Amino acid sequence: MGKGDHDEALEAFGRYLMQDPDYPDARSFLYARMEPGAIAECIYKDLGNHILFRWPKNSDLSFALLDYWEAQPGPERWAELEYVLRDGRFDVAYIYPDQIDPDEELFVRSQRALRRHFGDKPIGYPSLDDENDDSVRFDP
Repeated sequence: MGKGDHDEALEAFGRYLMQDPDYPDARSFLYARMEPGAIAECIYKDLGNHILFRWPKNSDLSFALLDYWEAQPGPERWAELEYVLRDGRFDVAYIYPDQIDPDEELFVRSQRALRRHFGDKPIGYPSLDDENDDSVRFDP
């Protein structure tokens, strides 16, 4: 993957995050875990006094992440990605397999990274029971 392709892929992640119909301009955080046959992605929106977890709106981001990950050299391939979008600009950090504690859960790592980027704010999660339910529950 050339530098132009690399930059275009990263810019595409930002465009995807800005397609959120409810929060297109909110500061956004994407945390993705990649491994053969599996993708886990967490999307959060910084709404000022709290952070909101957002479900991906479609599978486009997952496929783009997979394509980007598969284009990286095998043995040096990153395992997790932190992507922060602020004011139309992005910052990316890559986490490699040897940097990950195998006993630590993805959720713990993603929450630590989220707080590092957006501070210690309450995090709201949508209802898991009913996708038509717009209510949000907050972690203590």
